[in-house]
Amino acid sequence: MIVTDVIAALRQGLEGRYVLQRELGVGGMATVYLARDEKHDRDVAIKVLHPELGAALGGERFLSEIKTTARLQHPHILPLLDSGEAAGLLYYVMPVATGETLRERLAREKQLPIADALLIAREVADALGYAHGLGVIHRDIKPENILLQGGHALVADFGIALAVQTAGGARMTQTGLSLGTPQYMSPEQAMGERAIDARSDIYALGAVTYEMLTGDPPFTGSSVQAIVAKVLTDRPAPISTTRDTVPPGVEQAVLRALAKLPADRFATAQAFSEALQRGGEASAWAASGVVRAAAPTTSTWARTALGVLTLVAVVAAAGWWRAANRVAPVLPLRLTVELPPSMHIVEDAMPISISPDGRTVVISAATEGAQRMLFVRSLGDVTLVPLAGTEGAAQPIFSPDGAWIAFVARQQLKKVPTTGGQVVTLCDVGVTDGASWGAAGLIFVSTDGRLAVVPESGGEMRRLEGSTSPPGSSERYPIALPDGKSVLFTLWNGSAPGARGMRRTLAPEVAVPIGLDSNVAVGIVDGWIIGAGAGGVLRIAPIDRAFSRLTGPVRQVFDGVGSRANTPMVMVAPNGTLAFVPGSLLADLVLVGSRGDTTVVSTQRREYQDPRVSPDGRRIAATVTTRGGSDIWVIDRATKTETRLTDDGRRNQRPEWTPDGTRILYRSARDSLSSLWWQRADGGSAPERLHGDRKVDIWQG
Repeated sequence: MIVTDVIAALRQGLEGRYVLQRELGVGGMATVYLARDEKHDRDVAIKVLHPELGAALGGERFLSEIKTTARLQHPHILPLLDSGEAAGLLYYVMPVATGETLRERLAREKQLPIADALLIAREVADALGYAHGLGVIHRDIKPENILLQGGHALVADFGIALAVQTAGGARMTQTGLSLGTPQYMSPEQAMGERAIDARSDIYALGAVTYEMLTGDPPFTGSSVQAIVAKVLTDRPAPISTTRDTVPPGVEQAVLRALAKLPADRFATAQAFSEALQRGGEASAWAASGVVRAAAPTTSTWARTALGVLTLVAVVAAAGWWRAANRVAPVLPLRLTVELPPSMHIVEDAMPISISPDGRTVVISAATEGAQRMLFVRSLGDVTLVPLAGTEGAAQPIFSPDGAWIAFVARQQLKKVPTTGGQVVTLCDVGVTDGASWGAAGLIFVSTDGRLAVVPESGGEMRRLEGSTSPPGSSERYPIALPDGKSVLFTLWNGSAPGARGMRRTLAPEVAVPIGLDSNVAVGIVDGWIIGAGAGGVLRIAPIDRAFSRLTGPVRQVFDGVGSRANTPMVMVAPNGTLAFVPGSLLADLVLVGSRGDTTVVSTQRREYQDPRVSPDGRRIAATVTTRGGSDIWVIDRATKTETRLTDDGRRNQRPEWTPDGTRILYRSARDSLSSLWWQRADGGSAPERLHGDRKVDIWQG
């Protein structure tokens, strides 16, 4: 069948569903076409398997196998929208990626900036770890299958190679097609072993990372046979021989991923990602000339994270601009403030603040057996100075000139000189969620879920009128804008994935969204807004001069920020200095027996919350939070199979089992309102809202 015949047959076979527009490219297994989805009025990419390959596979078998790919829903995986057979041709449909492939960027730049390469590698590892947890191996990780969109990586063709191999079986030899690309194939895959596992994908990602850093894959040759021979017998050249600026820890992680034996590689993609992160951070500390003291040896996360405060001084605030615009980075100065063993940072959402000039930090901390209070430290000193009269203090903020610190204690807003002195009570404020001191003599405060202002000299608190925030949400974490009369704030729906950045003035008006979603806004630096998202991720985006909308994509620049009550514990000074409590919520899901014995029931570390054991003790339901949102997962204790029950990627939390163990009740904000939903625990039914006018007795069997 000639090309024109194929296109004509395809157009006819897809009539009424998709309108074929033009060819986008040709790959080893498929030809890609741009098409219009008539039903949903959107552009899509249709990948049509080459006719000889489709004939060897058989339509029914391939389409059955490709259903595995449709299960994958992850922020760094390009989803499968549809699949089928038209005019005897097998096809599958995916969204149109608006960026470029990693191959195209490598062709243009040859070697990527180290920070960019590590970010791409870690995001691909995140996608791999998710898929591996569902038992899906990609088998064809390569730069052509990694899309770069909005500064982030998307893995394409997930599970397609497996579907082709499983559907084709022995008939694959008839097509002359080799699954996988020689430069990125693991030794076991190159030898034709069918039973490969997740460590084969880790090898391929190691090869891609090697190429991003050096400009070439670890093994090259004049023919497929020559490359495969090197994959099986040779060792890759050290990265440092080509690029000595790559941190030793990063080089070690990449070479371990490229080990010949699967047993010598990282066991999981998450472990590879963490090794890359550690290698990069160790380099930054060493290059800055600052020695970071070891964290406490206790295994309790709270004592480790809440006893350490890290300051990152970004040179002249231009570090944000450089990171976002891919300019050679200015090495940051990192300073770690370790509290005495008897002291810990208070577990509030906003326990720290940093002065506008970035030179002084204030911490809400407590010693054993004593009330919390404020402690101040200058970057030029090594002593934490307590501020007398601040007992019970929380949520500290600096005045615009840095001379005063305002704080909340016993539901009152107070202030104290930064150098210590008489504490002044300003007014009663109730339950607060963040405050910000503006330049016009007003302090913006979130009180009982709505914004208000208080004169800096004291007096009556005035609530801002005109709020139309939906029921169940709250207006939190204000950031006073330079005019002192307008404010950015976070419309809070229970967690960072459901958060939304908003702007308003003192006038009785409706707040407007600025485009920063799924992040808590924590500061503005030189035309950039900094947001903190789920999993301790810090992101930036350019914002217009009126601070009314973003003018470019949101990009990740940092991670490792600890959080409390679903809120990142981080603050940014106007000069670009970042203060945060380090930590990670990624953890194993562990079952503790009555005798203190422990059993790990999860297959990989995730951000688990609210675990609930089923009535028969065989399954565990838990909330899992990712950068894309939070969902309910069910883990089978015997098989360790992890099944994602909800998949809308919004805010689904707090699962509870019905007494008979057949259904799971949970809270969800699917339509911006927090409601109770339930569905079958085995996923065999659609989610169903429990309306307020419907009485459902779920607590009695």
